[in-house]
Amino acid sequence: MAWSIADVARMSGVTSRTLRHYGEIGLLPPAWIGSNGHRYYEEADLLRLQQILLMRELGVGLREIRAALDAPADRVTVLREHHRRLLAERDRLDTLSRTVERTIAELEELEEDVDDTGMIKINRPENLFEGFESADSHDSHDYDAEVRERWPAAWEESREAVGAMTDEDKERWQREVTAQLIRLADLMATGAPAALPAVQAEMEAHYQGVCRYWTPNAEGYNGLGQTYTDDPRMRANFDKIAPGLADYQRAAMAVYAEERLN
Repeated sequence: MAWSIADVARMSGVTSRTLRHYGEIGLLPPAWIGSNGHRYYEEADLLRLQQILLMRELGVGLREIRAALDAPADRVTVLREHHRRLLAERDRLDTLSRTVERTIAELEELEEDVDDTGMIKINRPENLFEGFESADSHDSHDYDAEVRERWPAAWEESREAVGAMTDEDKERWQREVTAQLIRLADLMATGAPAALPAVQAEMEAHYQGVCRYWTPNAEGYNGLGQTYTDDPRMRANFDKIAPGLADYQRAAMAVYAEERLN
């Protein structure tokens, strides 16, 4: 039996665009392509997609996934390792469930046990947080997943580039980024419009810096600029330099994309 790409997308929750990308990079080629140009997948392909999604859930990159799936390893052995990791995640979620359950019970018991300010007393506050990942880690995973879904090729390209950087490379890159943001903030403070050549020179430097990790077209570069303003964590980083800098950079990037990338 075979399923169309639309069927597989509906069953798996993976977009057709992502499935096509998986095919283009050799990670999940279709069983065949019909005369109508539609891609079709068989049972073996669905099993392979399941393994891809399992490894994605575990934070494995697409290149590593392909290497693992193409290696002459026993499929059952690979699945057992995935299963082990999933059980560990299940145990973490069970701990979270017990934490919330315990909190509910304690609040019900202590409704009458209040302090002088009328607040409920919690005997062991550390118990409130058992099983939680750090907030920073959680936010990072959410954002990374969003980028990976919207721009899978760019996400993989940038992930590989960052993975090849040494600690010294990362520190030097961070200094360069900060210096560039300060220069841009100075231009913003003078009232320089986004299309001013001096501002666009900074955007050229910014674009070339981005191209170290992935090469965006006009749409991708505009999308990156929009992310700077829409994502609270990114906006906060810009605001540390100067309030309004995220909006200013997004506007300057839009001008650059229109004039240089279209």
